[in-house]
Amino acid sequence: MSLMKFINIDENSRVPKYQQIIDSIIDNIALGNLTMDQKIPSINMFSEEFYLSRDTVEKAYSILKERNIITSIRGKGYYISRTKLISKINILFLVNKLSSYKLRTYNHFINAMGANSHTDLHIYHCDETLFLNLIDKNKSAYDYFIIMPHFKTNDLKHISFTENVVKAIKKIPREKLIILDNIKPEIDGNLIEIYQDFENDIYNALSEGISKIKKYQKIILVYPEKSVYPYPRRILHGFRKFCVEHKLDFEILNEIYDDMIIKKGDLFITIEEADLVNLVKQVREDEYKLGVDIGIISYNDTPLKELLGITVISTDFKKMGETVAYMILNKEKGRVKNPFNFIDRESL
Repeated sequence: MSLMKFINIDENSRVPKYQQIIDSIIDNIALGNLTMDQKIPSINMFSEEFYLSRDTVEKAYSILKERNIITSIRGKGYYISRTKLISKINILFLVNKLSSYKLRTYNHFINAMGANSHTDLHIYHCDETLFLNLIDKNKSAYDYFIIMPHFKTNDLKHISFTENVVKAIKKIPREKLIILDNIKPEIDGNLIEIYQDFENDIYNALSEGISKIKKYQKIILVYPEKSVYPYPRRILHGFRKFCVEHKLDFEILNEIYDDMIIKKGDLFITIEEADLVNLVKQVREDEYKLGVDIGIISYNDTPLKELLGITVISTDFKKMGETVAYMILNKEKGRVKNPFNFIDRESL
């Protein structure tokens, strides 16, 4: 077979023979000498050609199969099943939704990892079934699994984890597992966890801006109860705690309604982009001055909000991506609280 002329087994090398087989096949895939669905020699043929024990070749093939690099078809033999940059660190990045700020985390992660990794991004849309299928399909194919766990119930309520999700995650070896953004204390072990503390984050961030917030007569949190991508209810708890402790008049709405009654002295905290856009539009139509008559604080920062001068309370999505990359590259484990900031701009 053509593969044989590319394989090099060094008898004097300290690298185990089975690892040399693995490295040779991976290198030849990376170089384009082996292609998807190409047949490779049988275990017996390989061992005879290179005077290796059958157990050595079988061990190499077994590892390649576990990594989904080769596959075996009964009665036919072994075939290449994966060709995409397999010589690099391979990462599966599972995100619940494709928002601009989650993309920011992903992009900064990719930049920080550099050229020595390949990352497949999959969106599971807060859907348990889709998430479980992705995990089951890829459970042996990657070196790391980065998971942002946010799910929805049948009535569109937010849930961090389901029983089936926890079972699936616990099957991933801890050294390969990375929980991002939203952790669960019961998933313990030697893994990477970088998280937001949704209740205390909003409480502490709003407390930073209390001097400006107090100039408004009423605070309205626009928390979407029936969103396709629901938000943690801990955000509500932290908001209520802040308002009660500071004796502030507050109200919680599901959305910014068309032609909503807006009064001078109102301060709005919006979560979804659509509500922010609708609110700014109505403020302008009513000829209120933003940051003077009406205040706006938005949840989760984006470059557009910075450009428009919208005050935000937000986790540092850039830092989150860079921290994950740093811990992978430096083989560190542990639980890290991601920074959450109050960023004061013209809208407050």
